[in-house]
Amino acid sequence: MSRISILDKEKCQPKKCDYVCISYCPGVRMEEDTIVIDEDTKKPLISEQLCEGCGICTNRCPFDAISIINLPEAVGEPIHRFGQNQFELFGLPDLAEGTVLGLLGQNGIGKSTIMRILSGELIPNLGDYDFEPKNWDHIIEYYKGSSLQNYFKQLSSGEIKAILKPQMVDQLPKVVKGNVKNLLENVDERGKFDYVCEELDLENVLDRDMKNLSGGELQRVAIAATVLREGDFYYFDEPTSWLDVSQRLNAVKVIRSLAEDGKSVLVIEHDLATLDALSDNIHILYGEPGGYGVVSGRKGVRIGINAYINGFLSEENVRIRKNPIEFTIRPPTPEDEGDVLSSYSDLTKDYDGFNLEVDAGEIYYDEIVTAFGSNGIGKTTFAKILAGVDKPTTGETNEEVTIAYKPQYIVSNFEGRVQDFLYMYAPSYGSKIFNSEIMAPLKLEDILEKDVKTLSGGELQRLAIATTLSKDAQIYLFDEPTAFLDVEQRLVAARVIRKLVESRNAASLIVDHDIVFIDYISDRAMVFSGTPGLNGHASKPADLRTSMNEFLGNLNITFRRDKETKRPRVNKLDSYLDREQKEKGEYYYLSD
Repeated sequence: MSRISILDKEKCQPKKCDYVCISYCPGVRMEEDTIVIDEDTKKPLISEQLCEGCGICTNRCPFDAISIINLPEAVGEPIHRFGQNQFELFGLPDLAEGTVLGLLGQNGIGKSTIMRILSGELIPNLGDYDFEPKNWDHIIEYYKGSSLQNYFKQLSSGEIKAILKPQMVDQLPKVVKGNVKNLLENVDERGKFDYVCEELDLENVLDRDMKNLSGGELQRVAIAATVLREGDFYYFDEPTSWLDVSQRLNAVKVIRSLAEDGKSVLVIEHDLATLDALSDNIHILYGEPGGYGVVSGRKGVRIGINAYINGFLSEENVRIRKNPIEFTIRPPTPEDEGDVLSSYSDLTKDYDGFNLEVDAGEIYYDEIVTAFGSNGIGKTTFAKILAGVDKPTTGETNEEVTIAYKPQYIVSNFEGRVQDFLYMYAPSYGSKIFNSEIMAPLKLEDILEKDVKTLSGGELQRLAIATTLSKDAQIYLFDEPTAFLDVEQRLVAARVIRKLVESRNAASLIVDHDIVFIDYISDRAMVFSGTPGLNGHASKPADLRTSMNEFLGNLNITFRRDKETKRPRVNKLDSYLDREQKEKGEYYYLSD
């Protein structure tokens, strides 16, 4: 085992602790320079050569700013390190023309660093942070005899053009102004405007201004703008956030069309069902978020995703998780069983040009109900009505039930740190239950000192989930809680919500599009159908299998369960299994 030392400079506050790490370090007491003070930053520098890994500094640091990490032997040689006691990356993906390569791993584990390297923005230093490379010669020599050697040769000479779709598409209106049609026509270098607009269902938004688009519409425009440009290497960072199931599969088709045209495509995606349908092969990234990341060898999609779920990479002989993620097939919840926590009558909501109808329903104690359907047919409207944010045109909800509500879009203009935000908006912040049941699993300790305005999408989402769960409520209502969360965080959030709901004898209603997440967390479900932007209809909560069969039947999509892990997998359209399940009326699902 080799060892690295990581210092989180945002957390480190030597003025408040007077360098307690130095005071207690055995090496320093023996007059060795194990920990010294950086003359520029006035923060500690830990020598990895002298550090014995005793862990005293990590335990004594009052801000949890220090990590001493033992590296598994399988990591190989480093590709890049940002500096002493900073993040280190091991390995790069094995690119190939005409294929879609997926990256699967936690946030903060090196995916953005990989993209910066492959796009030519960052020349890696092969782990020597004192070396500032001026050209790509050492990298070309390092990868001699591999496919990456030729890639970096072409990249260094300007023969490769990389096209990027960013993660935070909700920020696009701040930097891209004007009409959608003009924007897409101006970037159409491949003559694919009509094809892309039709497949991504953009005809209805072409005359709209960027600032008036929803999150899902911005995502589709961002995908379209990326695909329309001429390049050699295309990178998509979380292309399915805010897209419904049908839109996700349309995005799969459009992105895969790039590979069919001979392009190299790299995709970061946390929706396992979409990643499965999208990728030809995947690399798994493992390590310690913020500490180090390792790129596994190239794996087949099914084998790779199952290895990730099981938490063990057999070829690398590395365990990346203590326990496997387990998917269970729950028996249907009987309609006449369960104690009713809340109910609502038939509801309608009329807007100018849009109408929503909701069938009367009940929510039971200790259950989680999910709501799914296409975008633009009233899911968020229904959530707002239940939460009391909006009033129905006709019908009644139970206003005596207390509801904690996390909206779909999270505003991050709060002036102050995460800790300040929690003090103001999380009633149970600081309690033992909050610390152990919410803050610890959602890993909020890592971001307490960060300014809310600087949080990433995933960090902001975890903060919003925690703030909602901190409230004393009978129903916890979440609108798209999985956006920007990685696979681990999605399933951790599911477990946290489940545990809190059951321990408080409460219930939860969750609006989401991730089929794997929905399958993992649901007791019952509601189906929203209709014509996007015109009308919507919501069924009453029913057992998950019945609801999914109705929903997927409307979309003409079938899912199966993987034999090994029981996770949902989408069937290719008109495949043998797809035809077989449709003949039986079983859209959700047969065994793989």
